[in-house]
Amino acid sequence: MTTARTTRFSALRWLTGGLLCVAMLALQGCAALNEVRTEVQTFGDWPATRSPGPYVFDRLPSQANAADQIGQLEAAAAPALASHGFTLASGPDQAVYTVQLTASTRVTPRYDPFWGGAPYWYHPWGRPGVGGWWGTGGGGLALSYRMEQPYVEMLVGVVVRDRRTHAVLHEARASLGRLGSADPALYGPLFDAALKDFPLTLGPRTVIVPLQPTP
Repeated sequence: MTTARTTRFSALRWLTGGLLCVAMLALQGCAALNEVRTEVQTFGDWPATRSPGPYVFDRLPSQANAADQIGQLEAAAAPALASHGFTLASGPDQAVYTVQLTASTRVTPRYDPFWGGAPYWYHPWGRPGVGGWWGTGGGGLALSYRMEQPYVEMLVGVVVRDRRTHAVLHEARASLGRLGSADPALYGPLFDAALKDFPLTLGPRTVIVPLQPTP
């Protein structure tokens, strides 16, 4: 009886410890949902004598057929620009600067080496595994489905030019990688990260910015 009680006590302690670990991981996961980790690079030599001012967005010819998507990028970048003193001009004649935005997304499937190099999500019948009922000595055969998501990389770029001379005054890029899909809601945090240290020009670095709560 003593041995049985000792075994049950050890098992209970192990189970309690495991639940605590799961709870801690869940809390960490919740914290990660409130912020985004980005990789940032900045270029250019912003003149010390200049200050931010009115600007207009400058769209590339290749963006002419994607007005909705570019409009979405401009709406996401405007708050980050405003936080550094830039104001959207009513027209080109009132602008001192032009701002050019770019964005790209790369999706990389995650391959499973145990199934002939097929993507993880390829196996609709799941993968076999051995399971059991703890404490009973019984066992069973189960199927576990591998619904692994692809790896997604999102990149945004900002180029600020003198509207009159077209000289590039500042360039910034920010990127992030995650599992899942490209989320347009992340453009805002990416632009925040890209312009976080404006007008400083710094080497490659990691910038963590908070996510805005969903209304």
